[in-house]
Amino acid sequence: MEVRWRKSSRSGSANDCVEVASHLGALRDSKNPAAVLEISPRRLRAFVQVAKKS
Repeated sequence: MEVRWRKSSRSGSANDCVEVASHLGALRDSKNPAAVLEISPRRLRAFVQVAKKS
């Protein structure tokens, strides 16, 4: 299965951002894509909700 990573629209063309694979509940740094932080999709949604309020 191919993983689709998304980055914030606020990142523009920069490569120094956090990318999200929401269906997996995974995050990674675009500068170091081999290092992946996996969390439950539910916790990822909660994190994104809090981040949007900041």
